[in-house]
Formats: sequence, C-alpha cells, structure tokens
Amino acid sequence: MSAVLRRVRAYAGHLGLLAVLSLAAALLFSALPRAANEFTDRGLREDIAGLPYPARDLTFRIAVKNLEDLPPTAAESGLPELEGQLPAPLPGLIGERWFSAMVGPEGIEPSGPPPYAGQCRPHLQIRYQGGYDAAVRMVTGRLPKPGASTEVIVDSDAAELGKLSAGSKLKLASSSGSRPVTVVGVFTPVDRAAHFWDGLATVPASCPNPLDGLTSRITMLTDMSGAAQAGKAVEEIGYEWRFALAVERLRTSELASVTKAVADTRRLTGDGQISVNTGLDTALGDFEARLRGVRALLAVVQAGLVATMLGLLVLAARLMTDRRRDEFALLRARGAGAGAVVLRTLRETALVVPAAVLAGWALALLVPGRSNPWDPVLVVLVGAAALFAAPVLAAFTRGDARTRRDLARSRPSARRLTAELFVVGIAVLGVVLVRRRGLAGTDSVDPYLVSVPVLLGLAAALIAVRLLPWPLRQVGRAAARARGAVPFLGLAQAGRGAPVNVGPLAVLVVAVATGVFTASVSGTIGAARDQATDREIAADARVDGFAFDPGTGARLAAVAGVDSVAPALTVPAAPMTGTSGRRTQAPLLVVNGVDATKAMAASGVDVRMPDALTGAPSGGPAPAVVSPTVAAELGGGGTIDVQGRQYEFRVAAVVDSLPMLDVGGSRFIALPWQALPIPEFQPIVPTRFLVAGDGFSTAELRAAGDEGQRAYLSRVLGHPVTDASLHRRATVTTWDEYRADLDKGGVNGVLGFFYAAGAAGAAVLALLAVGLAVLADAPGRGRTLSRLRTMGLSLRQGRRLLVYELVPLVAVAFVAGGSVGVVLPGLLGPALGLDGFTVGVTGRISVDPWLPAAALLLIAAALGLAMLVESMANRRMRLGEVLRLGEEN
Repeated sequence: MSAVLRRVRAYAGHLGLLAVLSLAAALLFSALPRAANEFTDRGLREDIAGLPYPARDLTFRIAVKNLEDLPPTAAESGLPELEGQLPAPLPGLIGERWFSAMVGPEGIEPSGPPPYAGQCRPHLQIRYQGGYDAAVRMVTGRLPKPGASTEVIVDSDAAELGKLSAGSKLKLASSSGSRPVTVVGVFTPVDRAAHFWDGLATVPASCPNPLDGLTSRITMLTDMSGAAQAGKAVEEIGYEWRFALAVERLRTSELASVTKAVADTRRLTGDGQISVNTGLDTALGDFEARLRGVRALLAVVQAGLVATMLGLLVLAARLMTDRRRDEFALLRARGAGAGAVVLRTLRETALVVPAAVLAGWALALLVPGRSNPWDPVLVVLVGAAALFAAPVLAAFTRGDARTRRDLARSRPSARRLTAELFVVGIAVLGVVLVRRRGLAGTDSVDPYLVSVPVLLGLAAALIAVRLLPWPLRQVGRAAARARGAVPFLGLAQAGRGAPVNVGPLAVLVVAVATGVFTASVSGTIGAARDQATDREIAADARVDGFAFDPGTGARLAAVAGVDSVAPALTVPAAPMTGTSGRRTQAPLLVVNGVDATKAMAASGVDVRMPDALTGAPSGGPAPAVVSPTVAAELGGGGTIDVQGRQYEFRVAAVVDSLPMLDVGGSRFIALPWQALPIPEFQPIVPTRFLVAGDGFSTAELRAAGDEGQRAYLSRVLGHPVTDASLHRRATVTTWDEYRADLDKGGVNGVLGFFYAAGAAGAAVLALLAVGLAVLADAPGRGRTLSRLRTMGLSLRQGRRLLVYELVPLVAVAFVAGGSVGVVLPGLLGPALGLDGFTVGVTGRISVDPWLPAAALLLIAAALGLAMLVESMANRRMRLGEVLRLGEEN
C-alpha cells in the first residue's frame, strides 16, 4: 500500500486531473437532469395553474327533477365516496373538494321592486356550497337559516350593483313555480383569490335582446335547506361535486398516468346521468406533446456533453499513461504481463476516482429538482469509465512513442480507414433513421438516434483529419518561403501530428458542434417566433374589441406616437355559399388592404398583404383570398354574410396563411374592405385596428378604443352608456408583448435552460479539450523549445510558436464542429419538433447574430488558455535546468 501511495504522490497532478474530471462528469450527468426536471415540472404547474377552473379541475354534475330521488343531504354525503372511486394517481393530486347544490340561472328570473322591473333583469343563481360559512366575512346581517322563505347572502359587489342590502326581498319565478327569497346579509370573501370562489363572482351577462346592452350574473349563497326549497319551487336542482387539483403536486413523470386516469374517470358516470367536466387530459396531452420535443433536444445536448466529457476523461487517462510509458515498458521488460500493469494502475485510480465521483454526485443532490430513475446508472457507468480508462490504456502502452507521425505525408492503414468509414456510415444511417422515426417516442428517446449528432461530429473530425494534409502542405510551403521562422516551425509541428490528431480534434469538434447546435436551435426558434408575431399582430400594436364606431380610427390616430391606423373586421365563423350551392363557414377577415399595407410597412413587420386585398375596386364580385381547404369547398366563388348583408365574391388567390389571422389556421377567407359595395346606411363595423407608431401609450389606445365602442353602443341603444355596459372592453396587444408571451410559461423555461446548458457546457468543455491537447505534447514541445531557445528564439516567439501550432486544431475544430452544428437542425428535420415551440410556424434555419463574435471570443480564450497551460507545464518540468536558455531577448 505504501508503494501505491508513493506513486499517487509522484503522479498527483495527473491523478488529480482525472479526479477533477470525474467529479465534474458525475456532477454534470446528475445535476443536468435534475435541473431539467425542475424546469419541466415548474412549466407544467404554471400551464395547468393558468387554466380556467372548468378545464383544470374535475367536476361531476347532475340535474335532478325530483328531490326525493336524491335529496341534497344524500348527494353531499357521496363526496368522499366519489373521491375514493377516482383512479390512481388522482386521489393524491386532489387539494380541495366541494359539493354544491344550485338553482338557476336558467329557468328562473327575479321579480319584485326595482332594479328588477326593467326588460333586462340580472341572471340569478341560488347556490349552496359546502364550507361557505367559513369562506365569508359578514359585512352586515347574518348567515342564512332554515325558514319559510329561502334566505340568502350576497357579495358586497353584487349588493352594490343590484342595490341590495340585508332585508331586501325577491321572488324567484319560473314556469313551474315561485319562491320568496330574503337577503339576510352582505359579505366579502375571506380570500377572493381562493379556488372556492371560482365561478361564483359577479360577472357581466348578455341581455336576451342585444339592444338592451348587458346585465349581470349574480350568485347568492344559501344553506342546504334554502337550496332544497328553491329547487322544489322550480322543480329542478343541479348538484356538483368538484375536485380542485393541487397543481403544486404535479410532476412531468406522472403525465401519462394522470392523463389515463382522467380518461378512466369519464367512465365512472355509469348510465350517463352524471357528466364529467374537465379539460385536464387535453391540457396534459398538449403539454406532453411539446415536452417530447424538449426531451429530444435535451437528449441531443446531453449526449454531446456526455460524449465530450468522456472524451476528456480518455484524454486525461491517455496523458497519464503517456507520461509513464517508460515505466510500463520497464515493467514489461522485467516480465510483467498486461494484467499486472492494469492492476498496478487500477490501484492508483481506485484511490481517487470513486471518491471524486461520489463527491460530484453529492454536489448534484444540492441542485433543486428531481432525479430520473436511470441517473444513478449513468453515474456508475461514468465512474467505471473514469476508473478503468487509464488501466486499460496502460495495458496497450508499448515502448517509446516520442516520435510523432507526420500527418501531412503519412497514409492511413486499411484497417484504420475501414473503421473510419464505418463511423461515417453509421452516422449517415442514423440521420436517415432519425428523419424517418424521429428522436423521441412516447416516453423515452432512442439512445442510438440521440447520439447521431455526436456521430456526425466524430465523422466530421475524421474527415477533417483526412482532408487536412493537403492544405497543411500548401501552407507549410508558403511559410517556408516567408522571412520569419516561427510560422514555418509552428505549422511543421502541427503537420507532424500533434496536437492535430483524431483524439483531441474529435472531442473539440463534438463540443463545438453541441454549442453551435444549441445556438442554431435557439436562433431558429427565435426567428420562427418573430415570424409568428409578425403574422399574428402584423403591426406595432393591435386593438381588438366587440364593435367600434367608424370614427374610432381617427381617435386612435390622434394618440401621440401613432403614425398609421388600419381598420379590420374579424368574424370567427362567417356563413357562405359556394357557386356549387354548398354551404359552409370559415373565419372571415375584412381588411382595408391599402391601409393595412401602410401600417405594416411603417411597423417594419416581415409580412405583406396579397395583391388581391390591396387592389382598387373594379366592379363585380369582390376578390377573395382563401385557404386551400376553403377553396376546395367553394369552387370559383359564392356569396358570404358580412354583418347581416350578403356580398358576392370570387376566389382571386389561394394562400396557406394570412396576416392578422390565427397562425396555423387551415380555414379562412379574406375580403378587401375597399372593394366591397358597402351602402352608407349599413356600414361595416370594425372589430380590430392595426396601429403603427413608436412611443405611444397603450393606456391611451385602450381608452380611445373604449370610447369608440361606447360611441357605437350609444348610437345603437339611443342613449349614453358606460364602460360597464360594454360587451367587451378594448384590448391592446403590442408586438413586443405578444413576442415576450411566446417565451413565457410551459416548456419555455426548460428551453432557456437548454440554451444555457448547451452553450456554457460546450464552451467550458471545448476549453478543457484545448488545454488537454496542449498538455499531451508538452514534454516534446518543451524539449524542442529549449533547443530553439539556445539558437536565439525569444520568449515571445516561443509563445507565437504554440499559437501557430494550435491554429490548425482550433480552426479545423471550429469549422467542422460549427458546420455540423448549423446543419443539424435542418438535417434532422421534423424529428426535432421545433414547430411545437413556434406556434406552428416553420422557421428557416438561422443563427443568432452574436454567434460569430462568441466564436472569436472562444478562440481567443482557447489560445490564451493554451499559452497559460504551456507556461505552467514548462515551469513544472523545469526546462531551464535541462538546457541553459541564456538571457531572454
């Protein structure tokens, strides 16, 4: 054991380097999945938490005509039983649960004194919900009690809106009966943001006659007895068992099981009288589809980082065995076999590598997140690779290898050439399979297909080594004719095979390819999202509303900072009849193409209106731009209903997408506003405006839009209206806001982590590869430098010599690795699923503009690191004691 410790102390630098790389590898391979899982879990929770409660929660509903069949008390007692029937893992994900009994608002209307004497009365609902007494804080009055009349309490907002107070009396009347209702108290919620109040807030509601404007939907709380009495009066009561999801307990590892459990829950309804209402399974399915693409991207980046780190471990092990080549040769000369050499080296690595791997794994546990089940296996494999790399390489070490192969003149052996062609072949085969099968399956990724980018990087390195001799010969000849000796000597060193050999070059190429691939994906997704924003917003800002007065455009143009305004009408489903007589419907856009083109040009968006929408009126049917599916249904033209009036049109153009419409929509029709024969007595009422400008206030735009909506509604109703009467308040969406929203929530958090991990990890590992490449040939280079110093080479020239020697390695690595990284997104094609991150827009492959500058900075850092490593290595080897160097020039 003492002999082993002496060798460990003697080779502490090499073993320490191996230990540090082992620790970094274990940390990387354990921490990266944990952090990725943290971001994906967080994104899932944010997505589900942002859903409206009908889509987020599980709600069972039933309508009962005869209360004797299922009284409210019996229905409430079934809440625990129903929860117990939920398939796993849903019971563990339920946070809160409530039973509700409700009457109305359909089928009942209030009667009594004002404000309920008008034609448009509020929509009222009487509701009992378990635990309501603890969720309210009484302002005036008391809680309901059983009695001759149904007693209710109302929210303070509803009381102010309806001029209600404790003591107010109402009468619920329906076609089947009536029931007196007494308001006994006014309350405020203890926590208005609590899930208890989902669906109970007072909200605007439409009047039966649109000309009457808006009214309100008011929920009045009562006890179980009051709900039962109201249900008997109208001969119908609704029961609801609602289970609120504890979003904070969701994990992406349970996506499939939760989705299946929700689907199984729908089968709990038995004879179909009870309905299950939720959109949770749909939301989870959509998130899982996007998550597959993210996992594929992460797997590609992780495979590149893993391959690079393993390559660095092999280089570090090779560095140690090369330094001890004479020792191993002496052992062989004394009769030691390969097994003895392996055991000798294994005893040394076993003292440092396992401890380093365990330390890296322990540090990874400090990273927030959740480990994958296979992470310990990966750490063990990495530890085994680090542990056995040096012993295995030591077993194959033979003799003195200080003479290096002349890269510029030597020819590869047939065996080696066959192996290299095999690597290139399986890389090409992998690309074909990836394009056919994709990277990700339902729950996992194919290890071989995920490693295709790594194989492509390795193939690029092999090809680069084979193609490098010719340019090296040409540059070497040019350098030989030059006046200075440093370029010639540096390129001659590179041409002799060090450090430009397959090992360091392959590691560096894979690292660079991983980083550039990350940047390419980032740039591609960013460009596609920019394109999606251009199509959706189509200007600097977009103002939407229910209906605007024709003078709204002038109001918007008067806002400071606004340069151009264009009106438009959007209809979700406009009925139309084709020339063949077939009736159909599709989203409709009526836009003034001339004004819209001006607004788009002033905004600088990268979209344009089709010529059919920008032309001048020519008489006859209006030219229409339609999607391919609508064109197939209509034929050559037809008639369409636009706000109650029929207009004839002809199909003038068929396009896949249009600005101002939902990105990815497959059905639409667009008409030019200026080409329609619009009568003065029935003008088209716009619902949208494009706004171009700079420095405008969105609040002022919103106020101008609401003023236009009030003007329209006042003209229709014949009297002034307030904002509370508007069907829909005006909304302003700027280009920057919409673009920023595309980067928020969902899987975007893990995408950002993917960018950071890929770029930073690749940069650090590339620098380490350069450092190890320099260390690998430090002794031979040091001896050469010592001899050259005695011949008059200065210290500065010695540093330049290293730069010239490294230029081929760095240049080839960045060209080969950068080329692989740039073409990978397009080469892998739909297998990456990038459309899932870009609102359905297929973006062109692009790279962020900062990448060239970052590459130059990384090259400079690599050369600086190389000189630092060289200086440290020379100082440690004490070259000045080997040969007298004389004074520095």
